[in-house]
Amino acid sequence: MTNPSKPIGQVSGNALQDIFGRPQAIIGVVHLAPLPGSPRFDGEAVETIYQRGLDDARAYLHGGCDGVIVENHGDVPFSKPDAIGPETSAHMAVVADRIRRELGRPIGINVLANASIPALAIASASNASFVRVNQWANAYVANEGFVEGEAARAMRYRAQLRAKGVRIFTDAHVKHGAHAIVADRPVEEQVKDLVFFDADVVIATGQRTGHVAELSYIRMIKEAANLPTLVGSGVTPDNLGDILSVADGVIVASSLKYEGVWWNQVDPERVKAFTARLKR
Repeated sequence: MTNPSKPIGQVSGNALQDIFGRPQAIIGVVHLAPLPGSPRFDGEAVETIYQRGLDDARAYLHGGCDGVIVENHGDVPFSKPDAIGPETSAHMAVVADRIRRELGRPIGINVLANASIPALAIASASNASFVRVNQWANAYVANEGFVEGEAARAMRYRAQLRAKGVRIFTDAHVKHGAHAIVADRPVEEQVKDLVFFDADVVIATGQRTGHVAELSYIRMIKEAANLPTLVGSGVTPDNLGDILSVADGVIVASSLKYEGVWWNQVDPERVKAFTARLKR
């Protein structure tokens, strides 16, 4: 049995404080339109894709969010890490760099599905502050098939890039997947594996995009990790206060889009209303 008095990993400090200048953060997700090479890409000019991503980032950051994650969410169905072509990294690096240069705020990178190596390469090229890796330790069965933890090769690649300043945000008990492979171990122990493999921030989610996690579940993950903990799905203005009574911040997208639909663009008025609720 794990001795709670002994540290599990070697992470020191608070990554949210280091990145955002405060221990609590509201992070919007820039869902990029389908990129060249993905099934839904219809041949539109890449400048249109870049501009849409920049517009969404402006809406989040001018509306009061602390930072954004740039994500290739339009590339459904998602490929497994080793099947993602260099064109994805190239186009994401361009738009991420434009967002950071214009808006001057912290950005993160998430390459779906679970592609830590492209994410770190993009982060290095665009001077991003962090990457999100959904499955960091262990393995699970996802929409994409069998997905293994990326920690070992990701940390070695980050060392090769001399990019230790790029922090690791990783999900606990990943949405859109089944974890029967490790079902003989409680979720708390799986969360501790993330800490043991040097994650900086842990993310709690519901079962799928837009599905909210129970507060008791969020609390369990935070207590098991003893790291800054974000909620990464299902966050709305109505539940924001309850969530922030337990978690250290949120990653939000769908509820801030026009009509609340993830593939629509960000609605600036929804963002302002959301952050105003936080201030109240």
